[in-house]
Amino acid sequence: MDRSQKAESVAYLTDLFNEAGAVVITRNLGMTVAQTTALRTKMREAGATYKVAKNRLAKLAIQDTDYAGIGEFFTGPTAVAASSDPVAAAKVIVEFAKTTDKIEILGGGMGSHVLDVNGIKALATMPSLDELRAKLIGLIQAPATKIAQVVTAPAAKLARVFAAYAEKDAA
Repeated sequence: MDRSQKAESVAYLTDLFNEAGAVVITRNLGMTVAQTTALRTKMREAGATYKVAKNRLAKLAIQDTDYAGIGEFFTGPTAVAASSDPVAAAKVIVEFAKTTDKIEILGGGMGSHVLDVNGIKALATMPSLDELRAKLIGLIQAPATKIAQVVTAPAAKLARVFAAYAEKDAA
């Protein structure tokens, strides 16, 4: 890797760290190409990225970002999983780690907070941003629906009473 490629890699990683809502650092323990491809596909589907990074370049990239505290995790063969949704990358990595012992979660960060393995697993159990939005919309809609039902219920009952009297008179 020549100097210009290293500069491009540092610039890419710096952008990745600046745009990420959360970052997960993993250690690759001999994953096959098929496993890595499957992981990257799942990450892409979740709106996240998975990048194997040189430790020295990653440490340079995090210096001027909120993730400066995660530098200790960059030892050995590491990779960076990041997403703008704070939960997406953690969910995919934790689920993938359950299926294979060839990947180890080292830790990560969310903003300026450094997370250990248990913090990443806890983050993975949280609902995603889209799920939270759907729940919020459901909570907002529910009272309006109930109000509409309460307001129309007396009119509906009154219409049924009139219909019953009309049927009684017709008979």
